[in-house]
Amino acid sequence: MRVTKRVTSGDWRTLEWFFGGSGTAFFDAPRDAQIKVRYGVGWVGFDSQKQTLDGHTIKRLAVGRSSFGRARFQIKVTSTTEVTYLIFPGNILDSPPPPPPF
Repeated sequence: MRVTKRVTSGDWRTLEWFFGGSGTAFFDAPRDAQIKVRYGVGWVGFDSQKQTLDGHTIKRLAVGRSSFGRARFQIKVTSTTEVTYLIFPGNILDSPPPPPPF
């Protein structure tokens, strides 16, 4: 599913939550935005899969079912912007599936 969200600049912003579930998201923009998976709650947690977007290369974040209970996809942008990404249930190991025909 294609999702577009408005993200304000500043600290890390949560895009998607998972509680005992799994999911995969694919990002390519905005350039210089940082993405990561945050496991746990508050400071009783840790970060994983931290990456910086370059505006060209597709980056993947994934959470599996054995995800310590709570997990979330987060992003940090330098200026307020809209972020569009693809998200799918389950753990997709490769590049995103092709878009549906219009």
